[in-house]
Amino acid sequence: MTFGGAGTIYQAIGGLTQENADALVSQSLDAGVNFFDTANVYAAGESELMLGKALGTKRKDVVVASKTYGRTGTGVNDVGLSRLQIMRSTEDSLKRLGTDYIDLHQIHGFDPQTPMEETLSALTDLVRHGKVRYIGCSNLAAWQIVKARGISAREHLEKFITLQAYYSLAGRELEREIVPMLLDQKIGLLIWSPLAGGFLSGKFTRGNVSVEDSRRSQFAFPPVNLEKTYNIIETMQAIAKEKEATVAQIALAWLLHQPAVTSVIVGAKKPGQLKDNLASVEVKLEGADLEKLDKVSELSPEYPGWMFGFQGSDRRPGQVRDFSKYAPQK
Repeated sequence: MTFGGAGTIYQAIGGLTQENADALVSQSLDAGVNFFDTANVYAAGESELMLGKALGTKRKDVVVASKTYGRTGTGVNDVGLSRLQIMRSTEDSLKRLGTDYIDLHQIHGFDPQTPMEETLSALTDLVRHGKVRYIGCSNLAAWQIVKARGISAREHLEKFITLQAYYSLAGRELEREIVPMLLDQKIGLLIWSPLAGGFLSGKFTRGNVSVEDSRRSQFAFPPVNLEKTYNIIETMQAIAKEKEATVAQIALAWLLHQPAVTSVIVGAKKPGQLKDNLASVEVKLEGADLEKLDKVSELSPEYPGWMFGFQGSDRRPGQVRDFSKYAPQK
């Protein structure tokens, strides 16, 4: 997403040149990275074009993922997940990437104007024509994914095998409905913005809320609860010091310790950042570390989640129902 700078948002997010992209992709390949994710709307297609050039002859050795859904032109059919738009945008993506197939093609969101049957049928045709290997989705609710999987089973269509979603220590909402569904359905989870748009990079602290040359300072996305996240960062700082690691590495390592997570997508802009991010795979968090991080970042109870725990606690071995939490508040 950092490749290319077409558009105000993408200039703030990255704005990297082809030379920058070549260097980062080469560094990633040397480190053993074999999965690269882009989208047709990133920098108005520049990202796909630059990724294709950067991979060059190495394309056959990696998994390339892209997405379709966002607006690509001014026409009424230049957005969404209709058969027309999916076929047209996929052909355009293939040309920009300089390849004849996309390993993982994902819908970038939910299109309320197009029946899911039409979307899945078009994606299935792309798989059967050899232009796409597998299909996935991004930014969907749990019920939308399960409904889509049901349609795929009923109509004998390709099914979503992955979800790409936002998940971080500063944003754990995914755990309410989506993570249980993914584990149950055995769907892979790919994480975008694991550092909450740079807020968990270690640069931002309670005493340093504005960081120069940070995309977060220009584009505060995804949204975070500032006070809670500062508490999370302070806990991360303490653990990072004990582990002789960086705050960013702790944030990434926590995700890599989560059972639902398949892969974490990092969007470093500089070689030094990428080197730091890649080293997170070497950080081993102990039970006590995970407990501290889970505690400071835990979600507030929501119905029906808290009811599941109340009713079903005697059905889970080793779990004791704690009535003290239901004592009247004073």
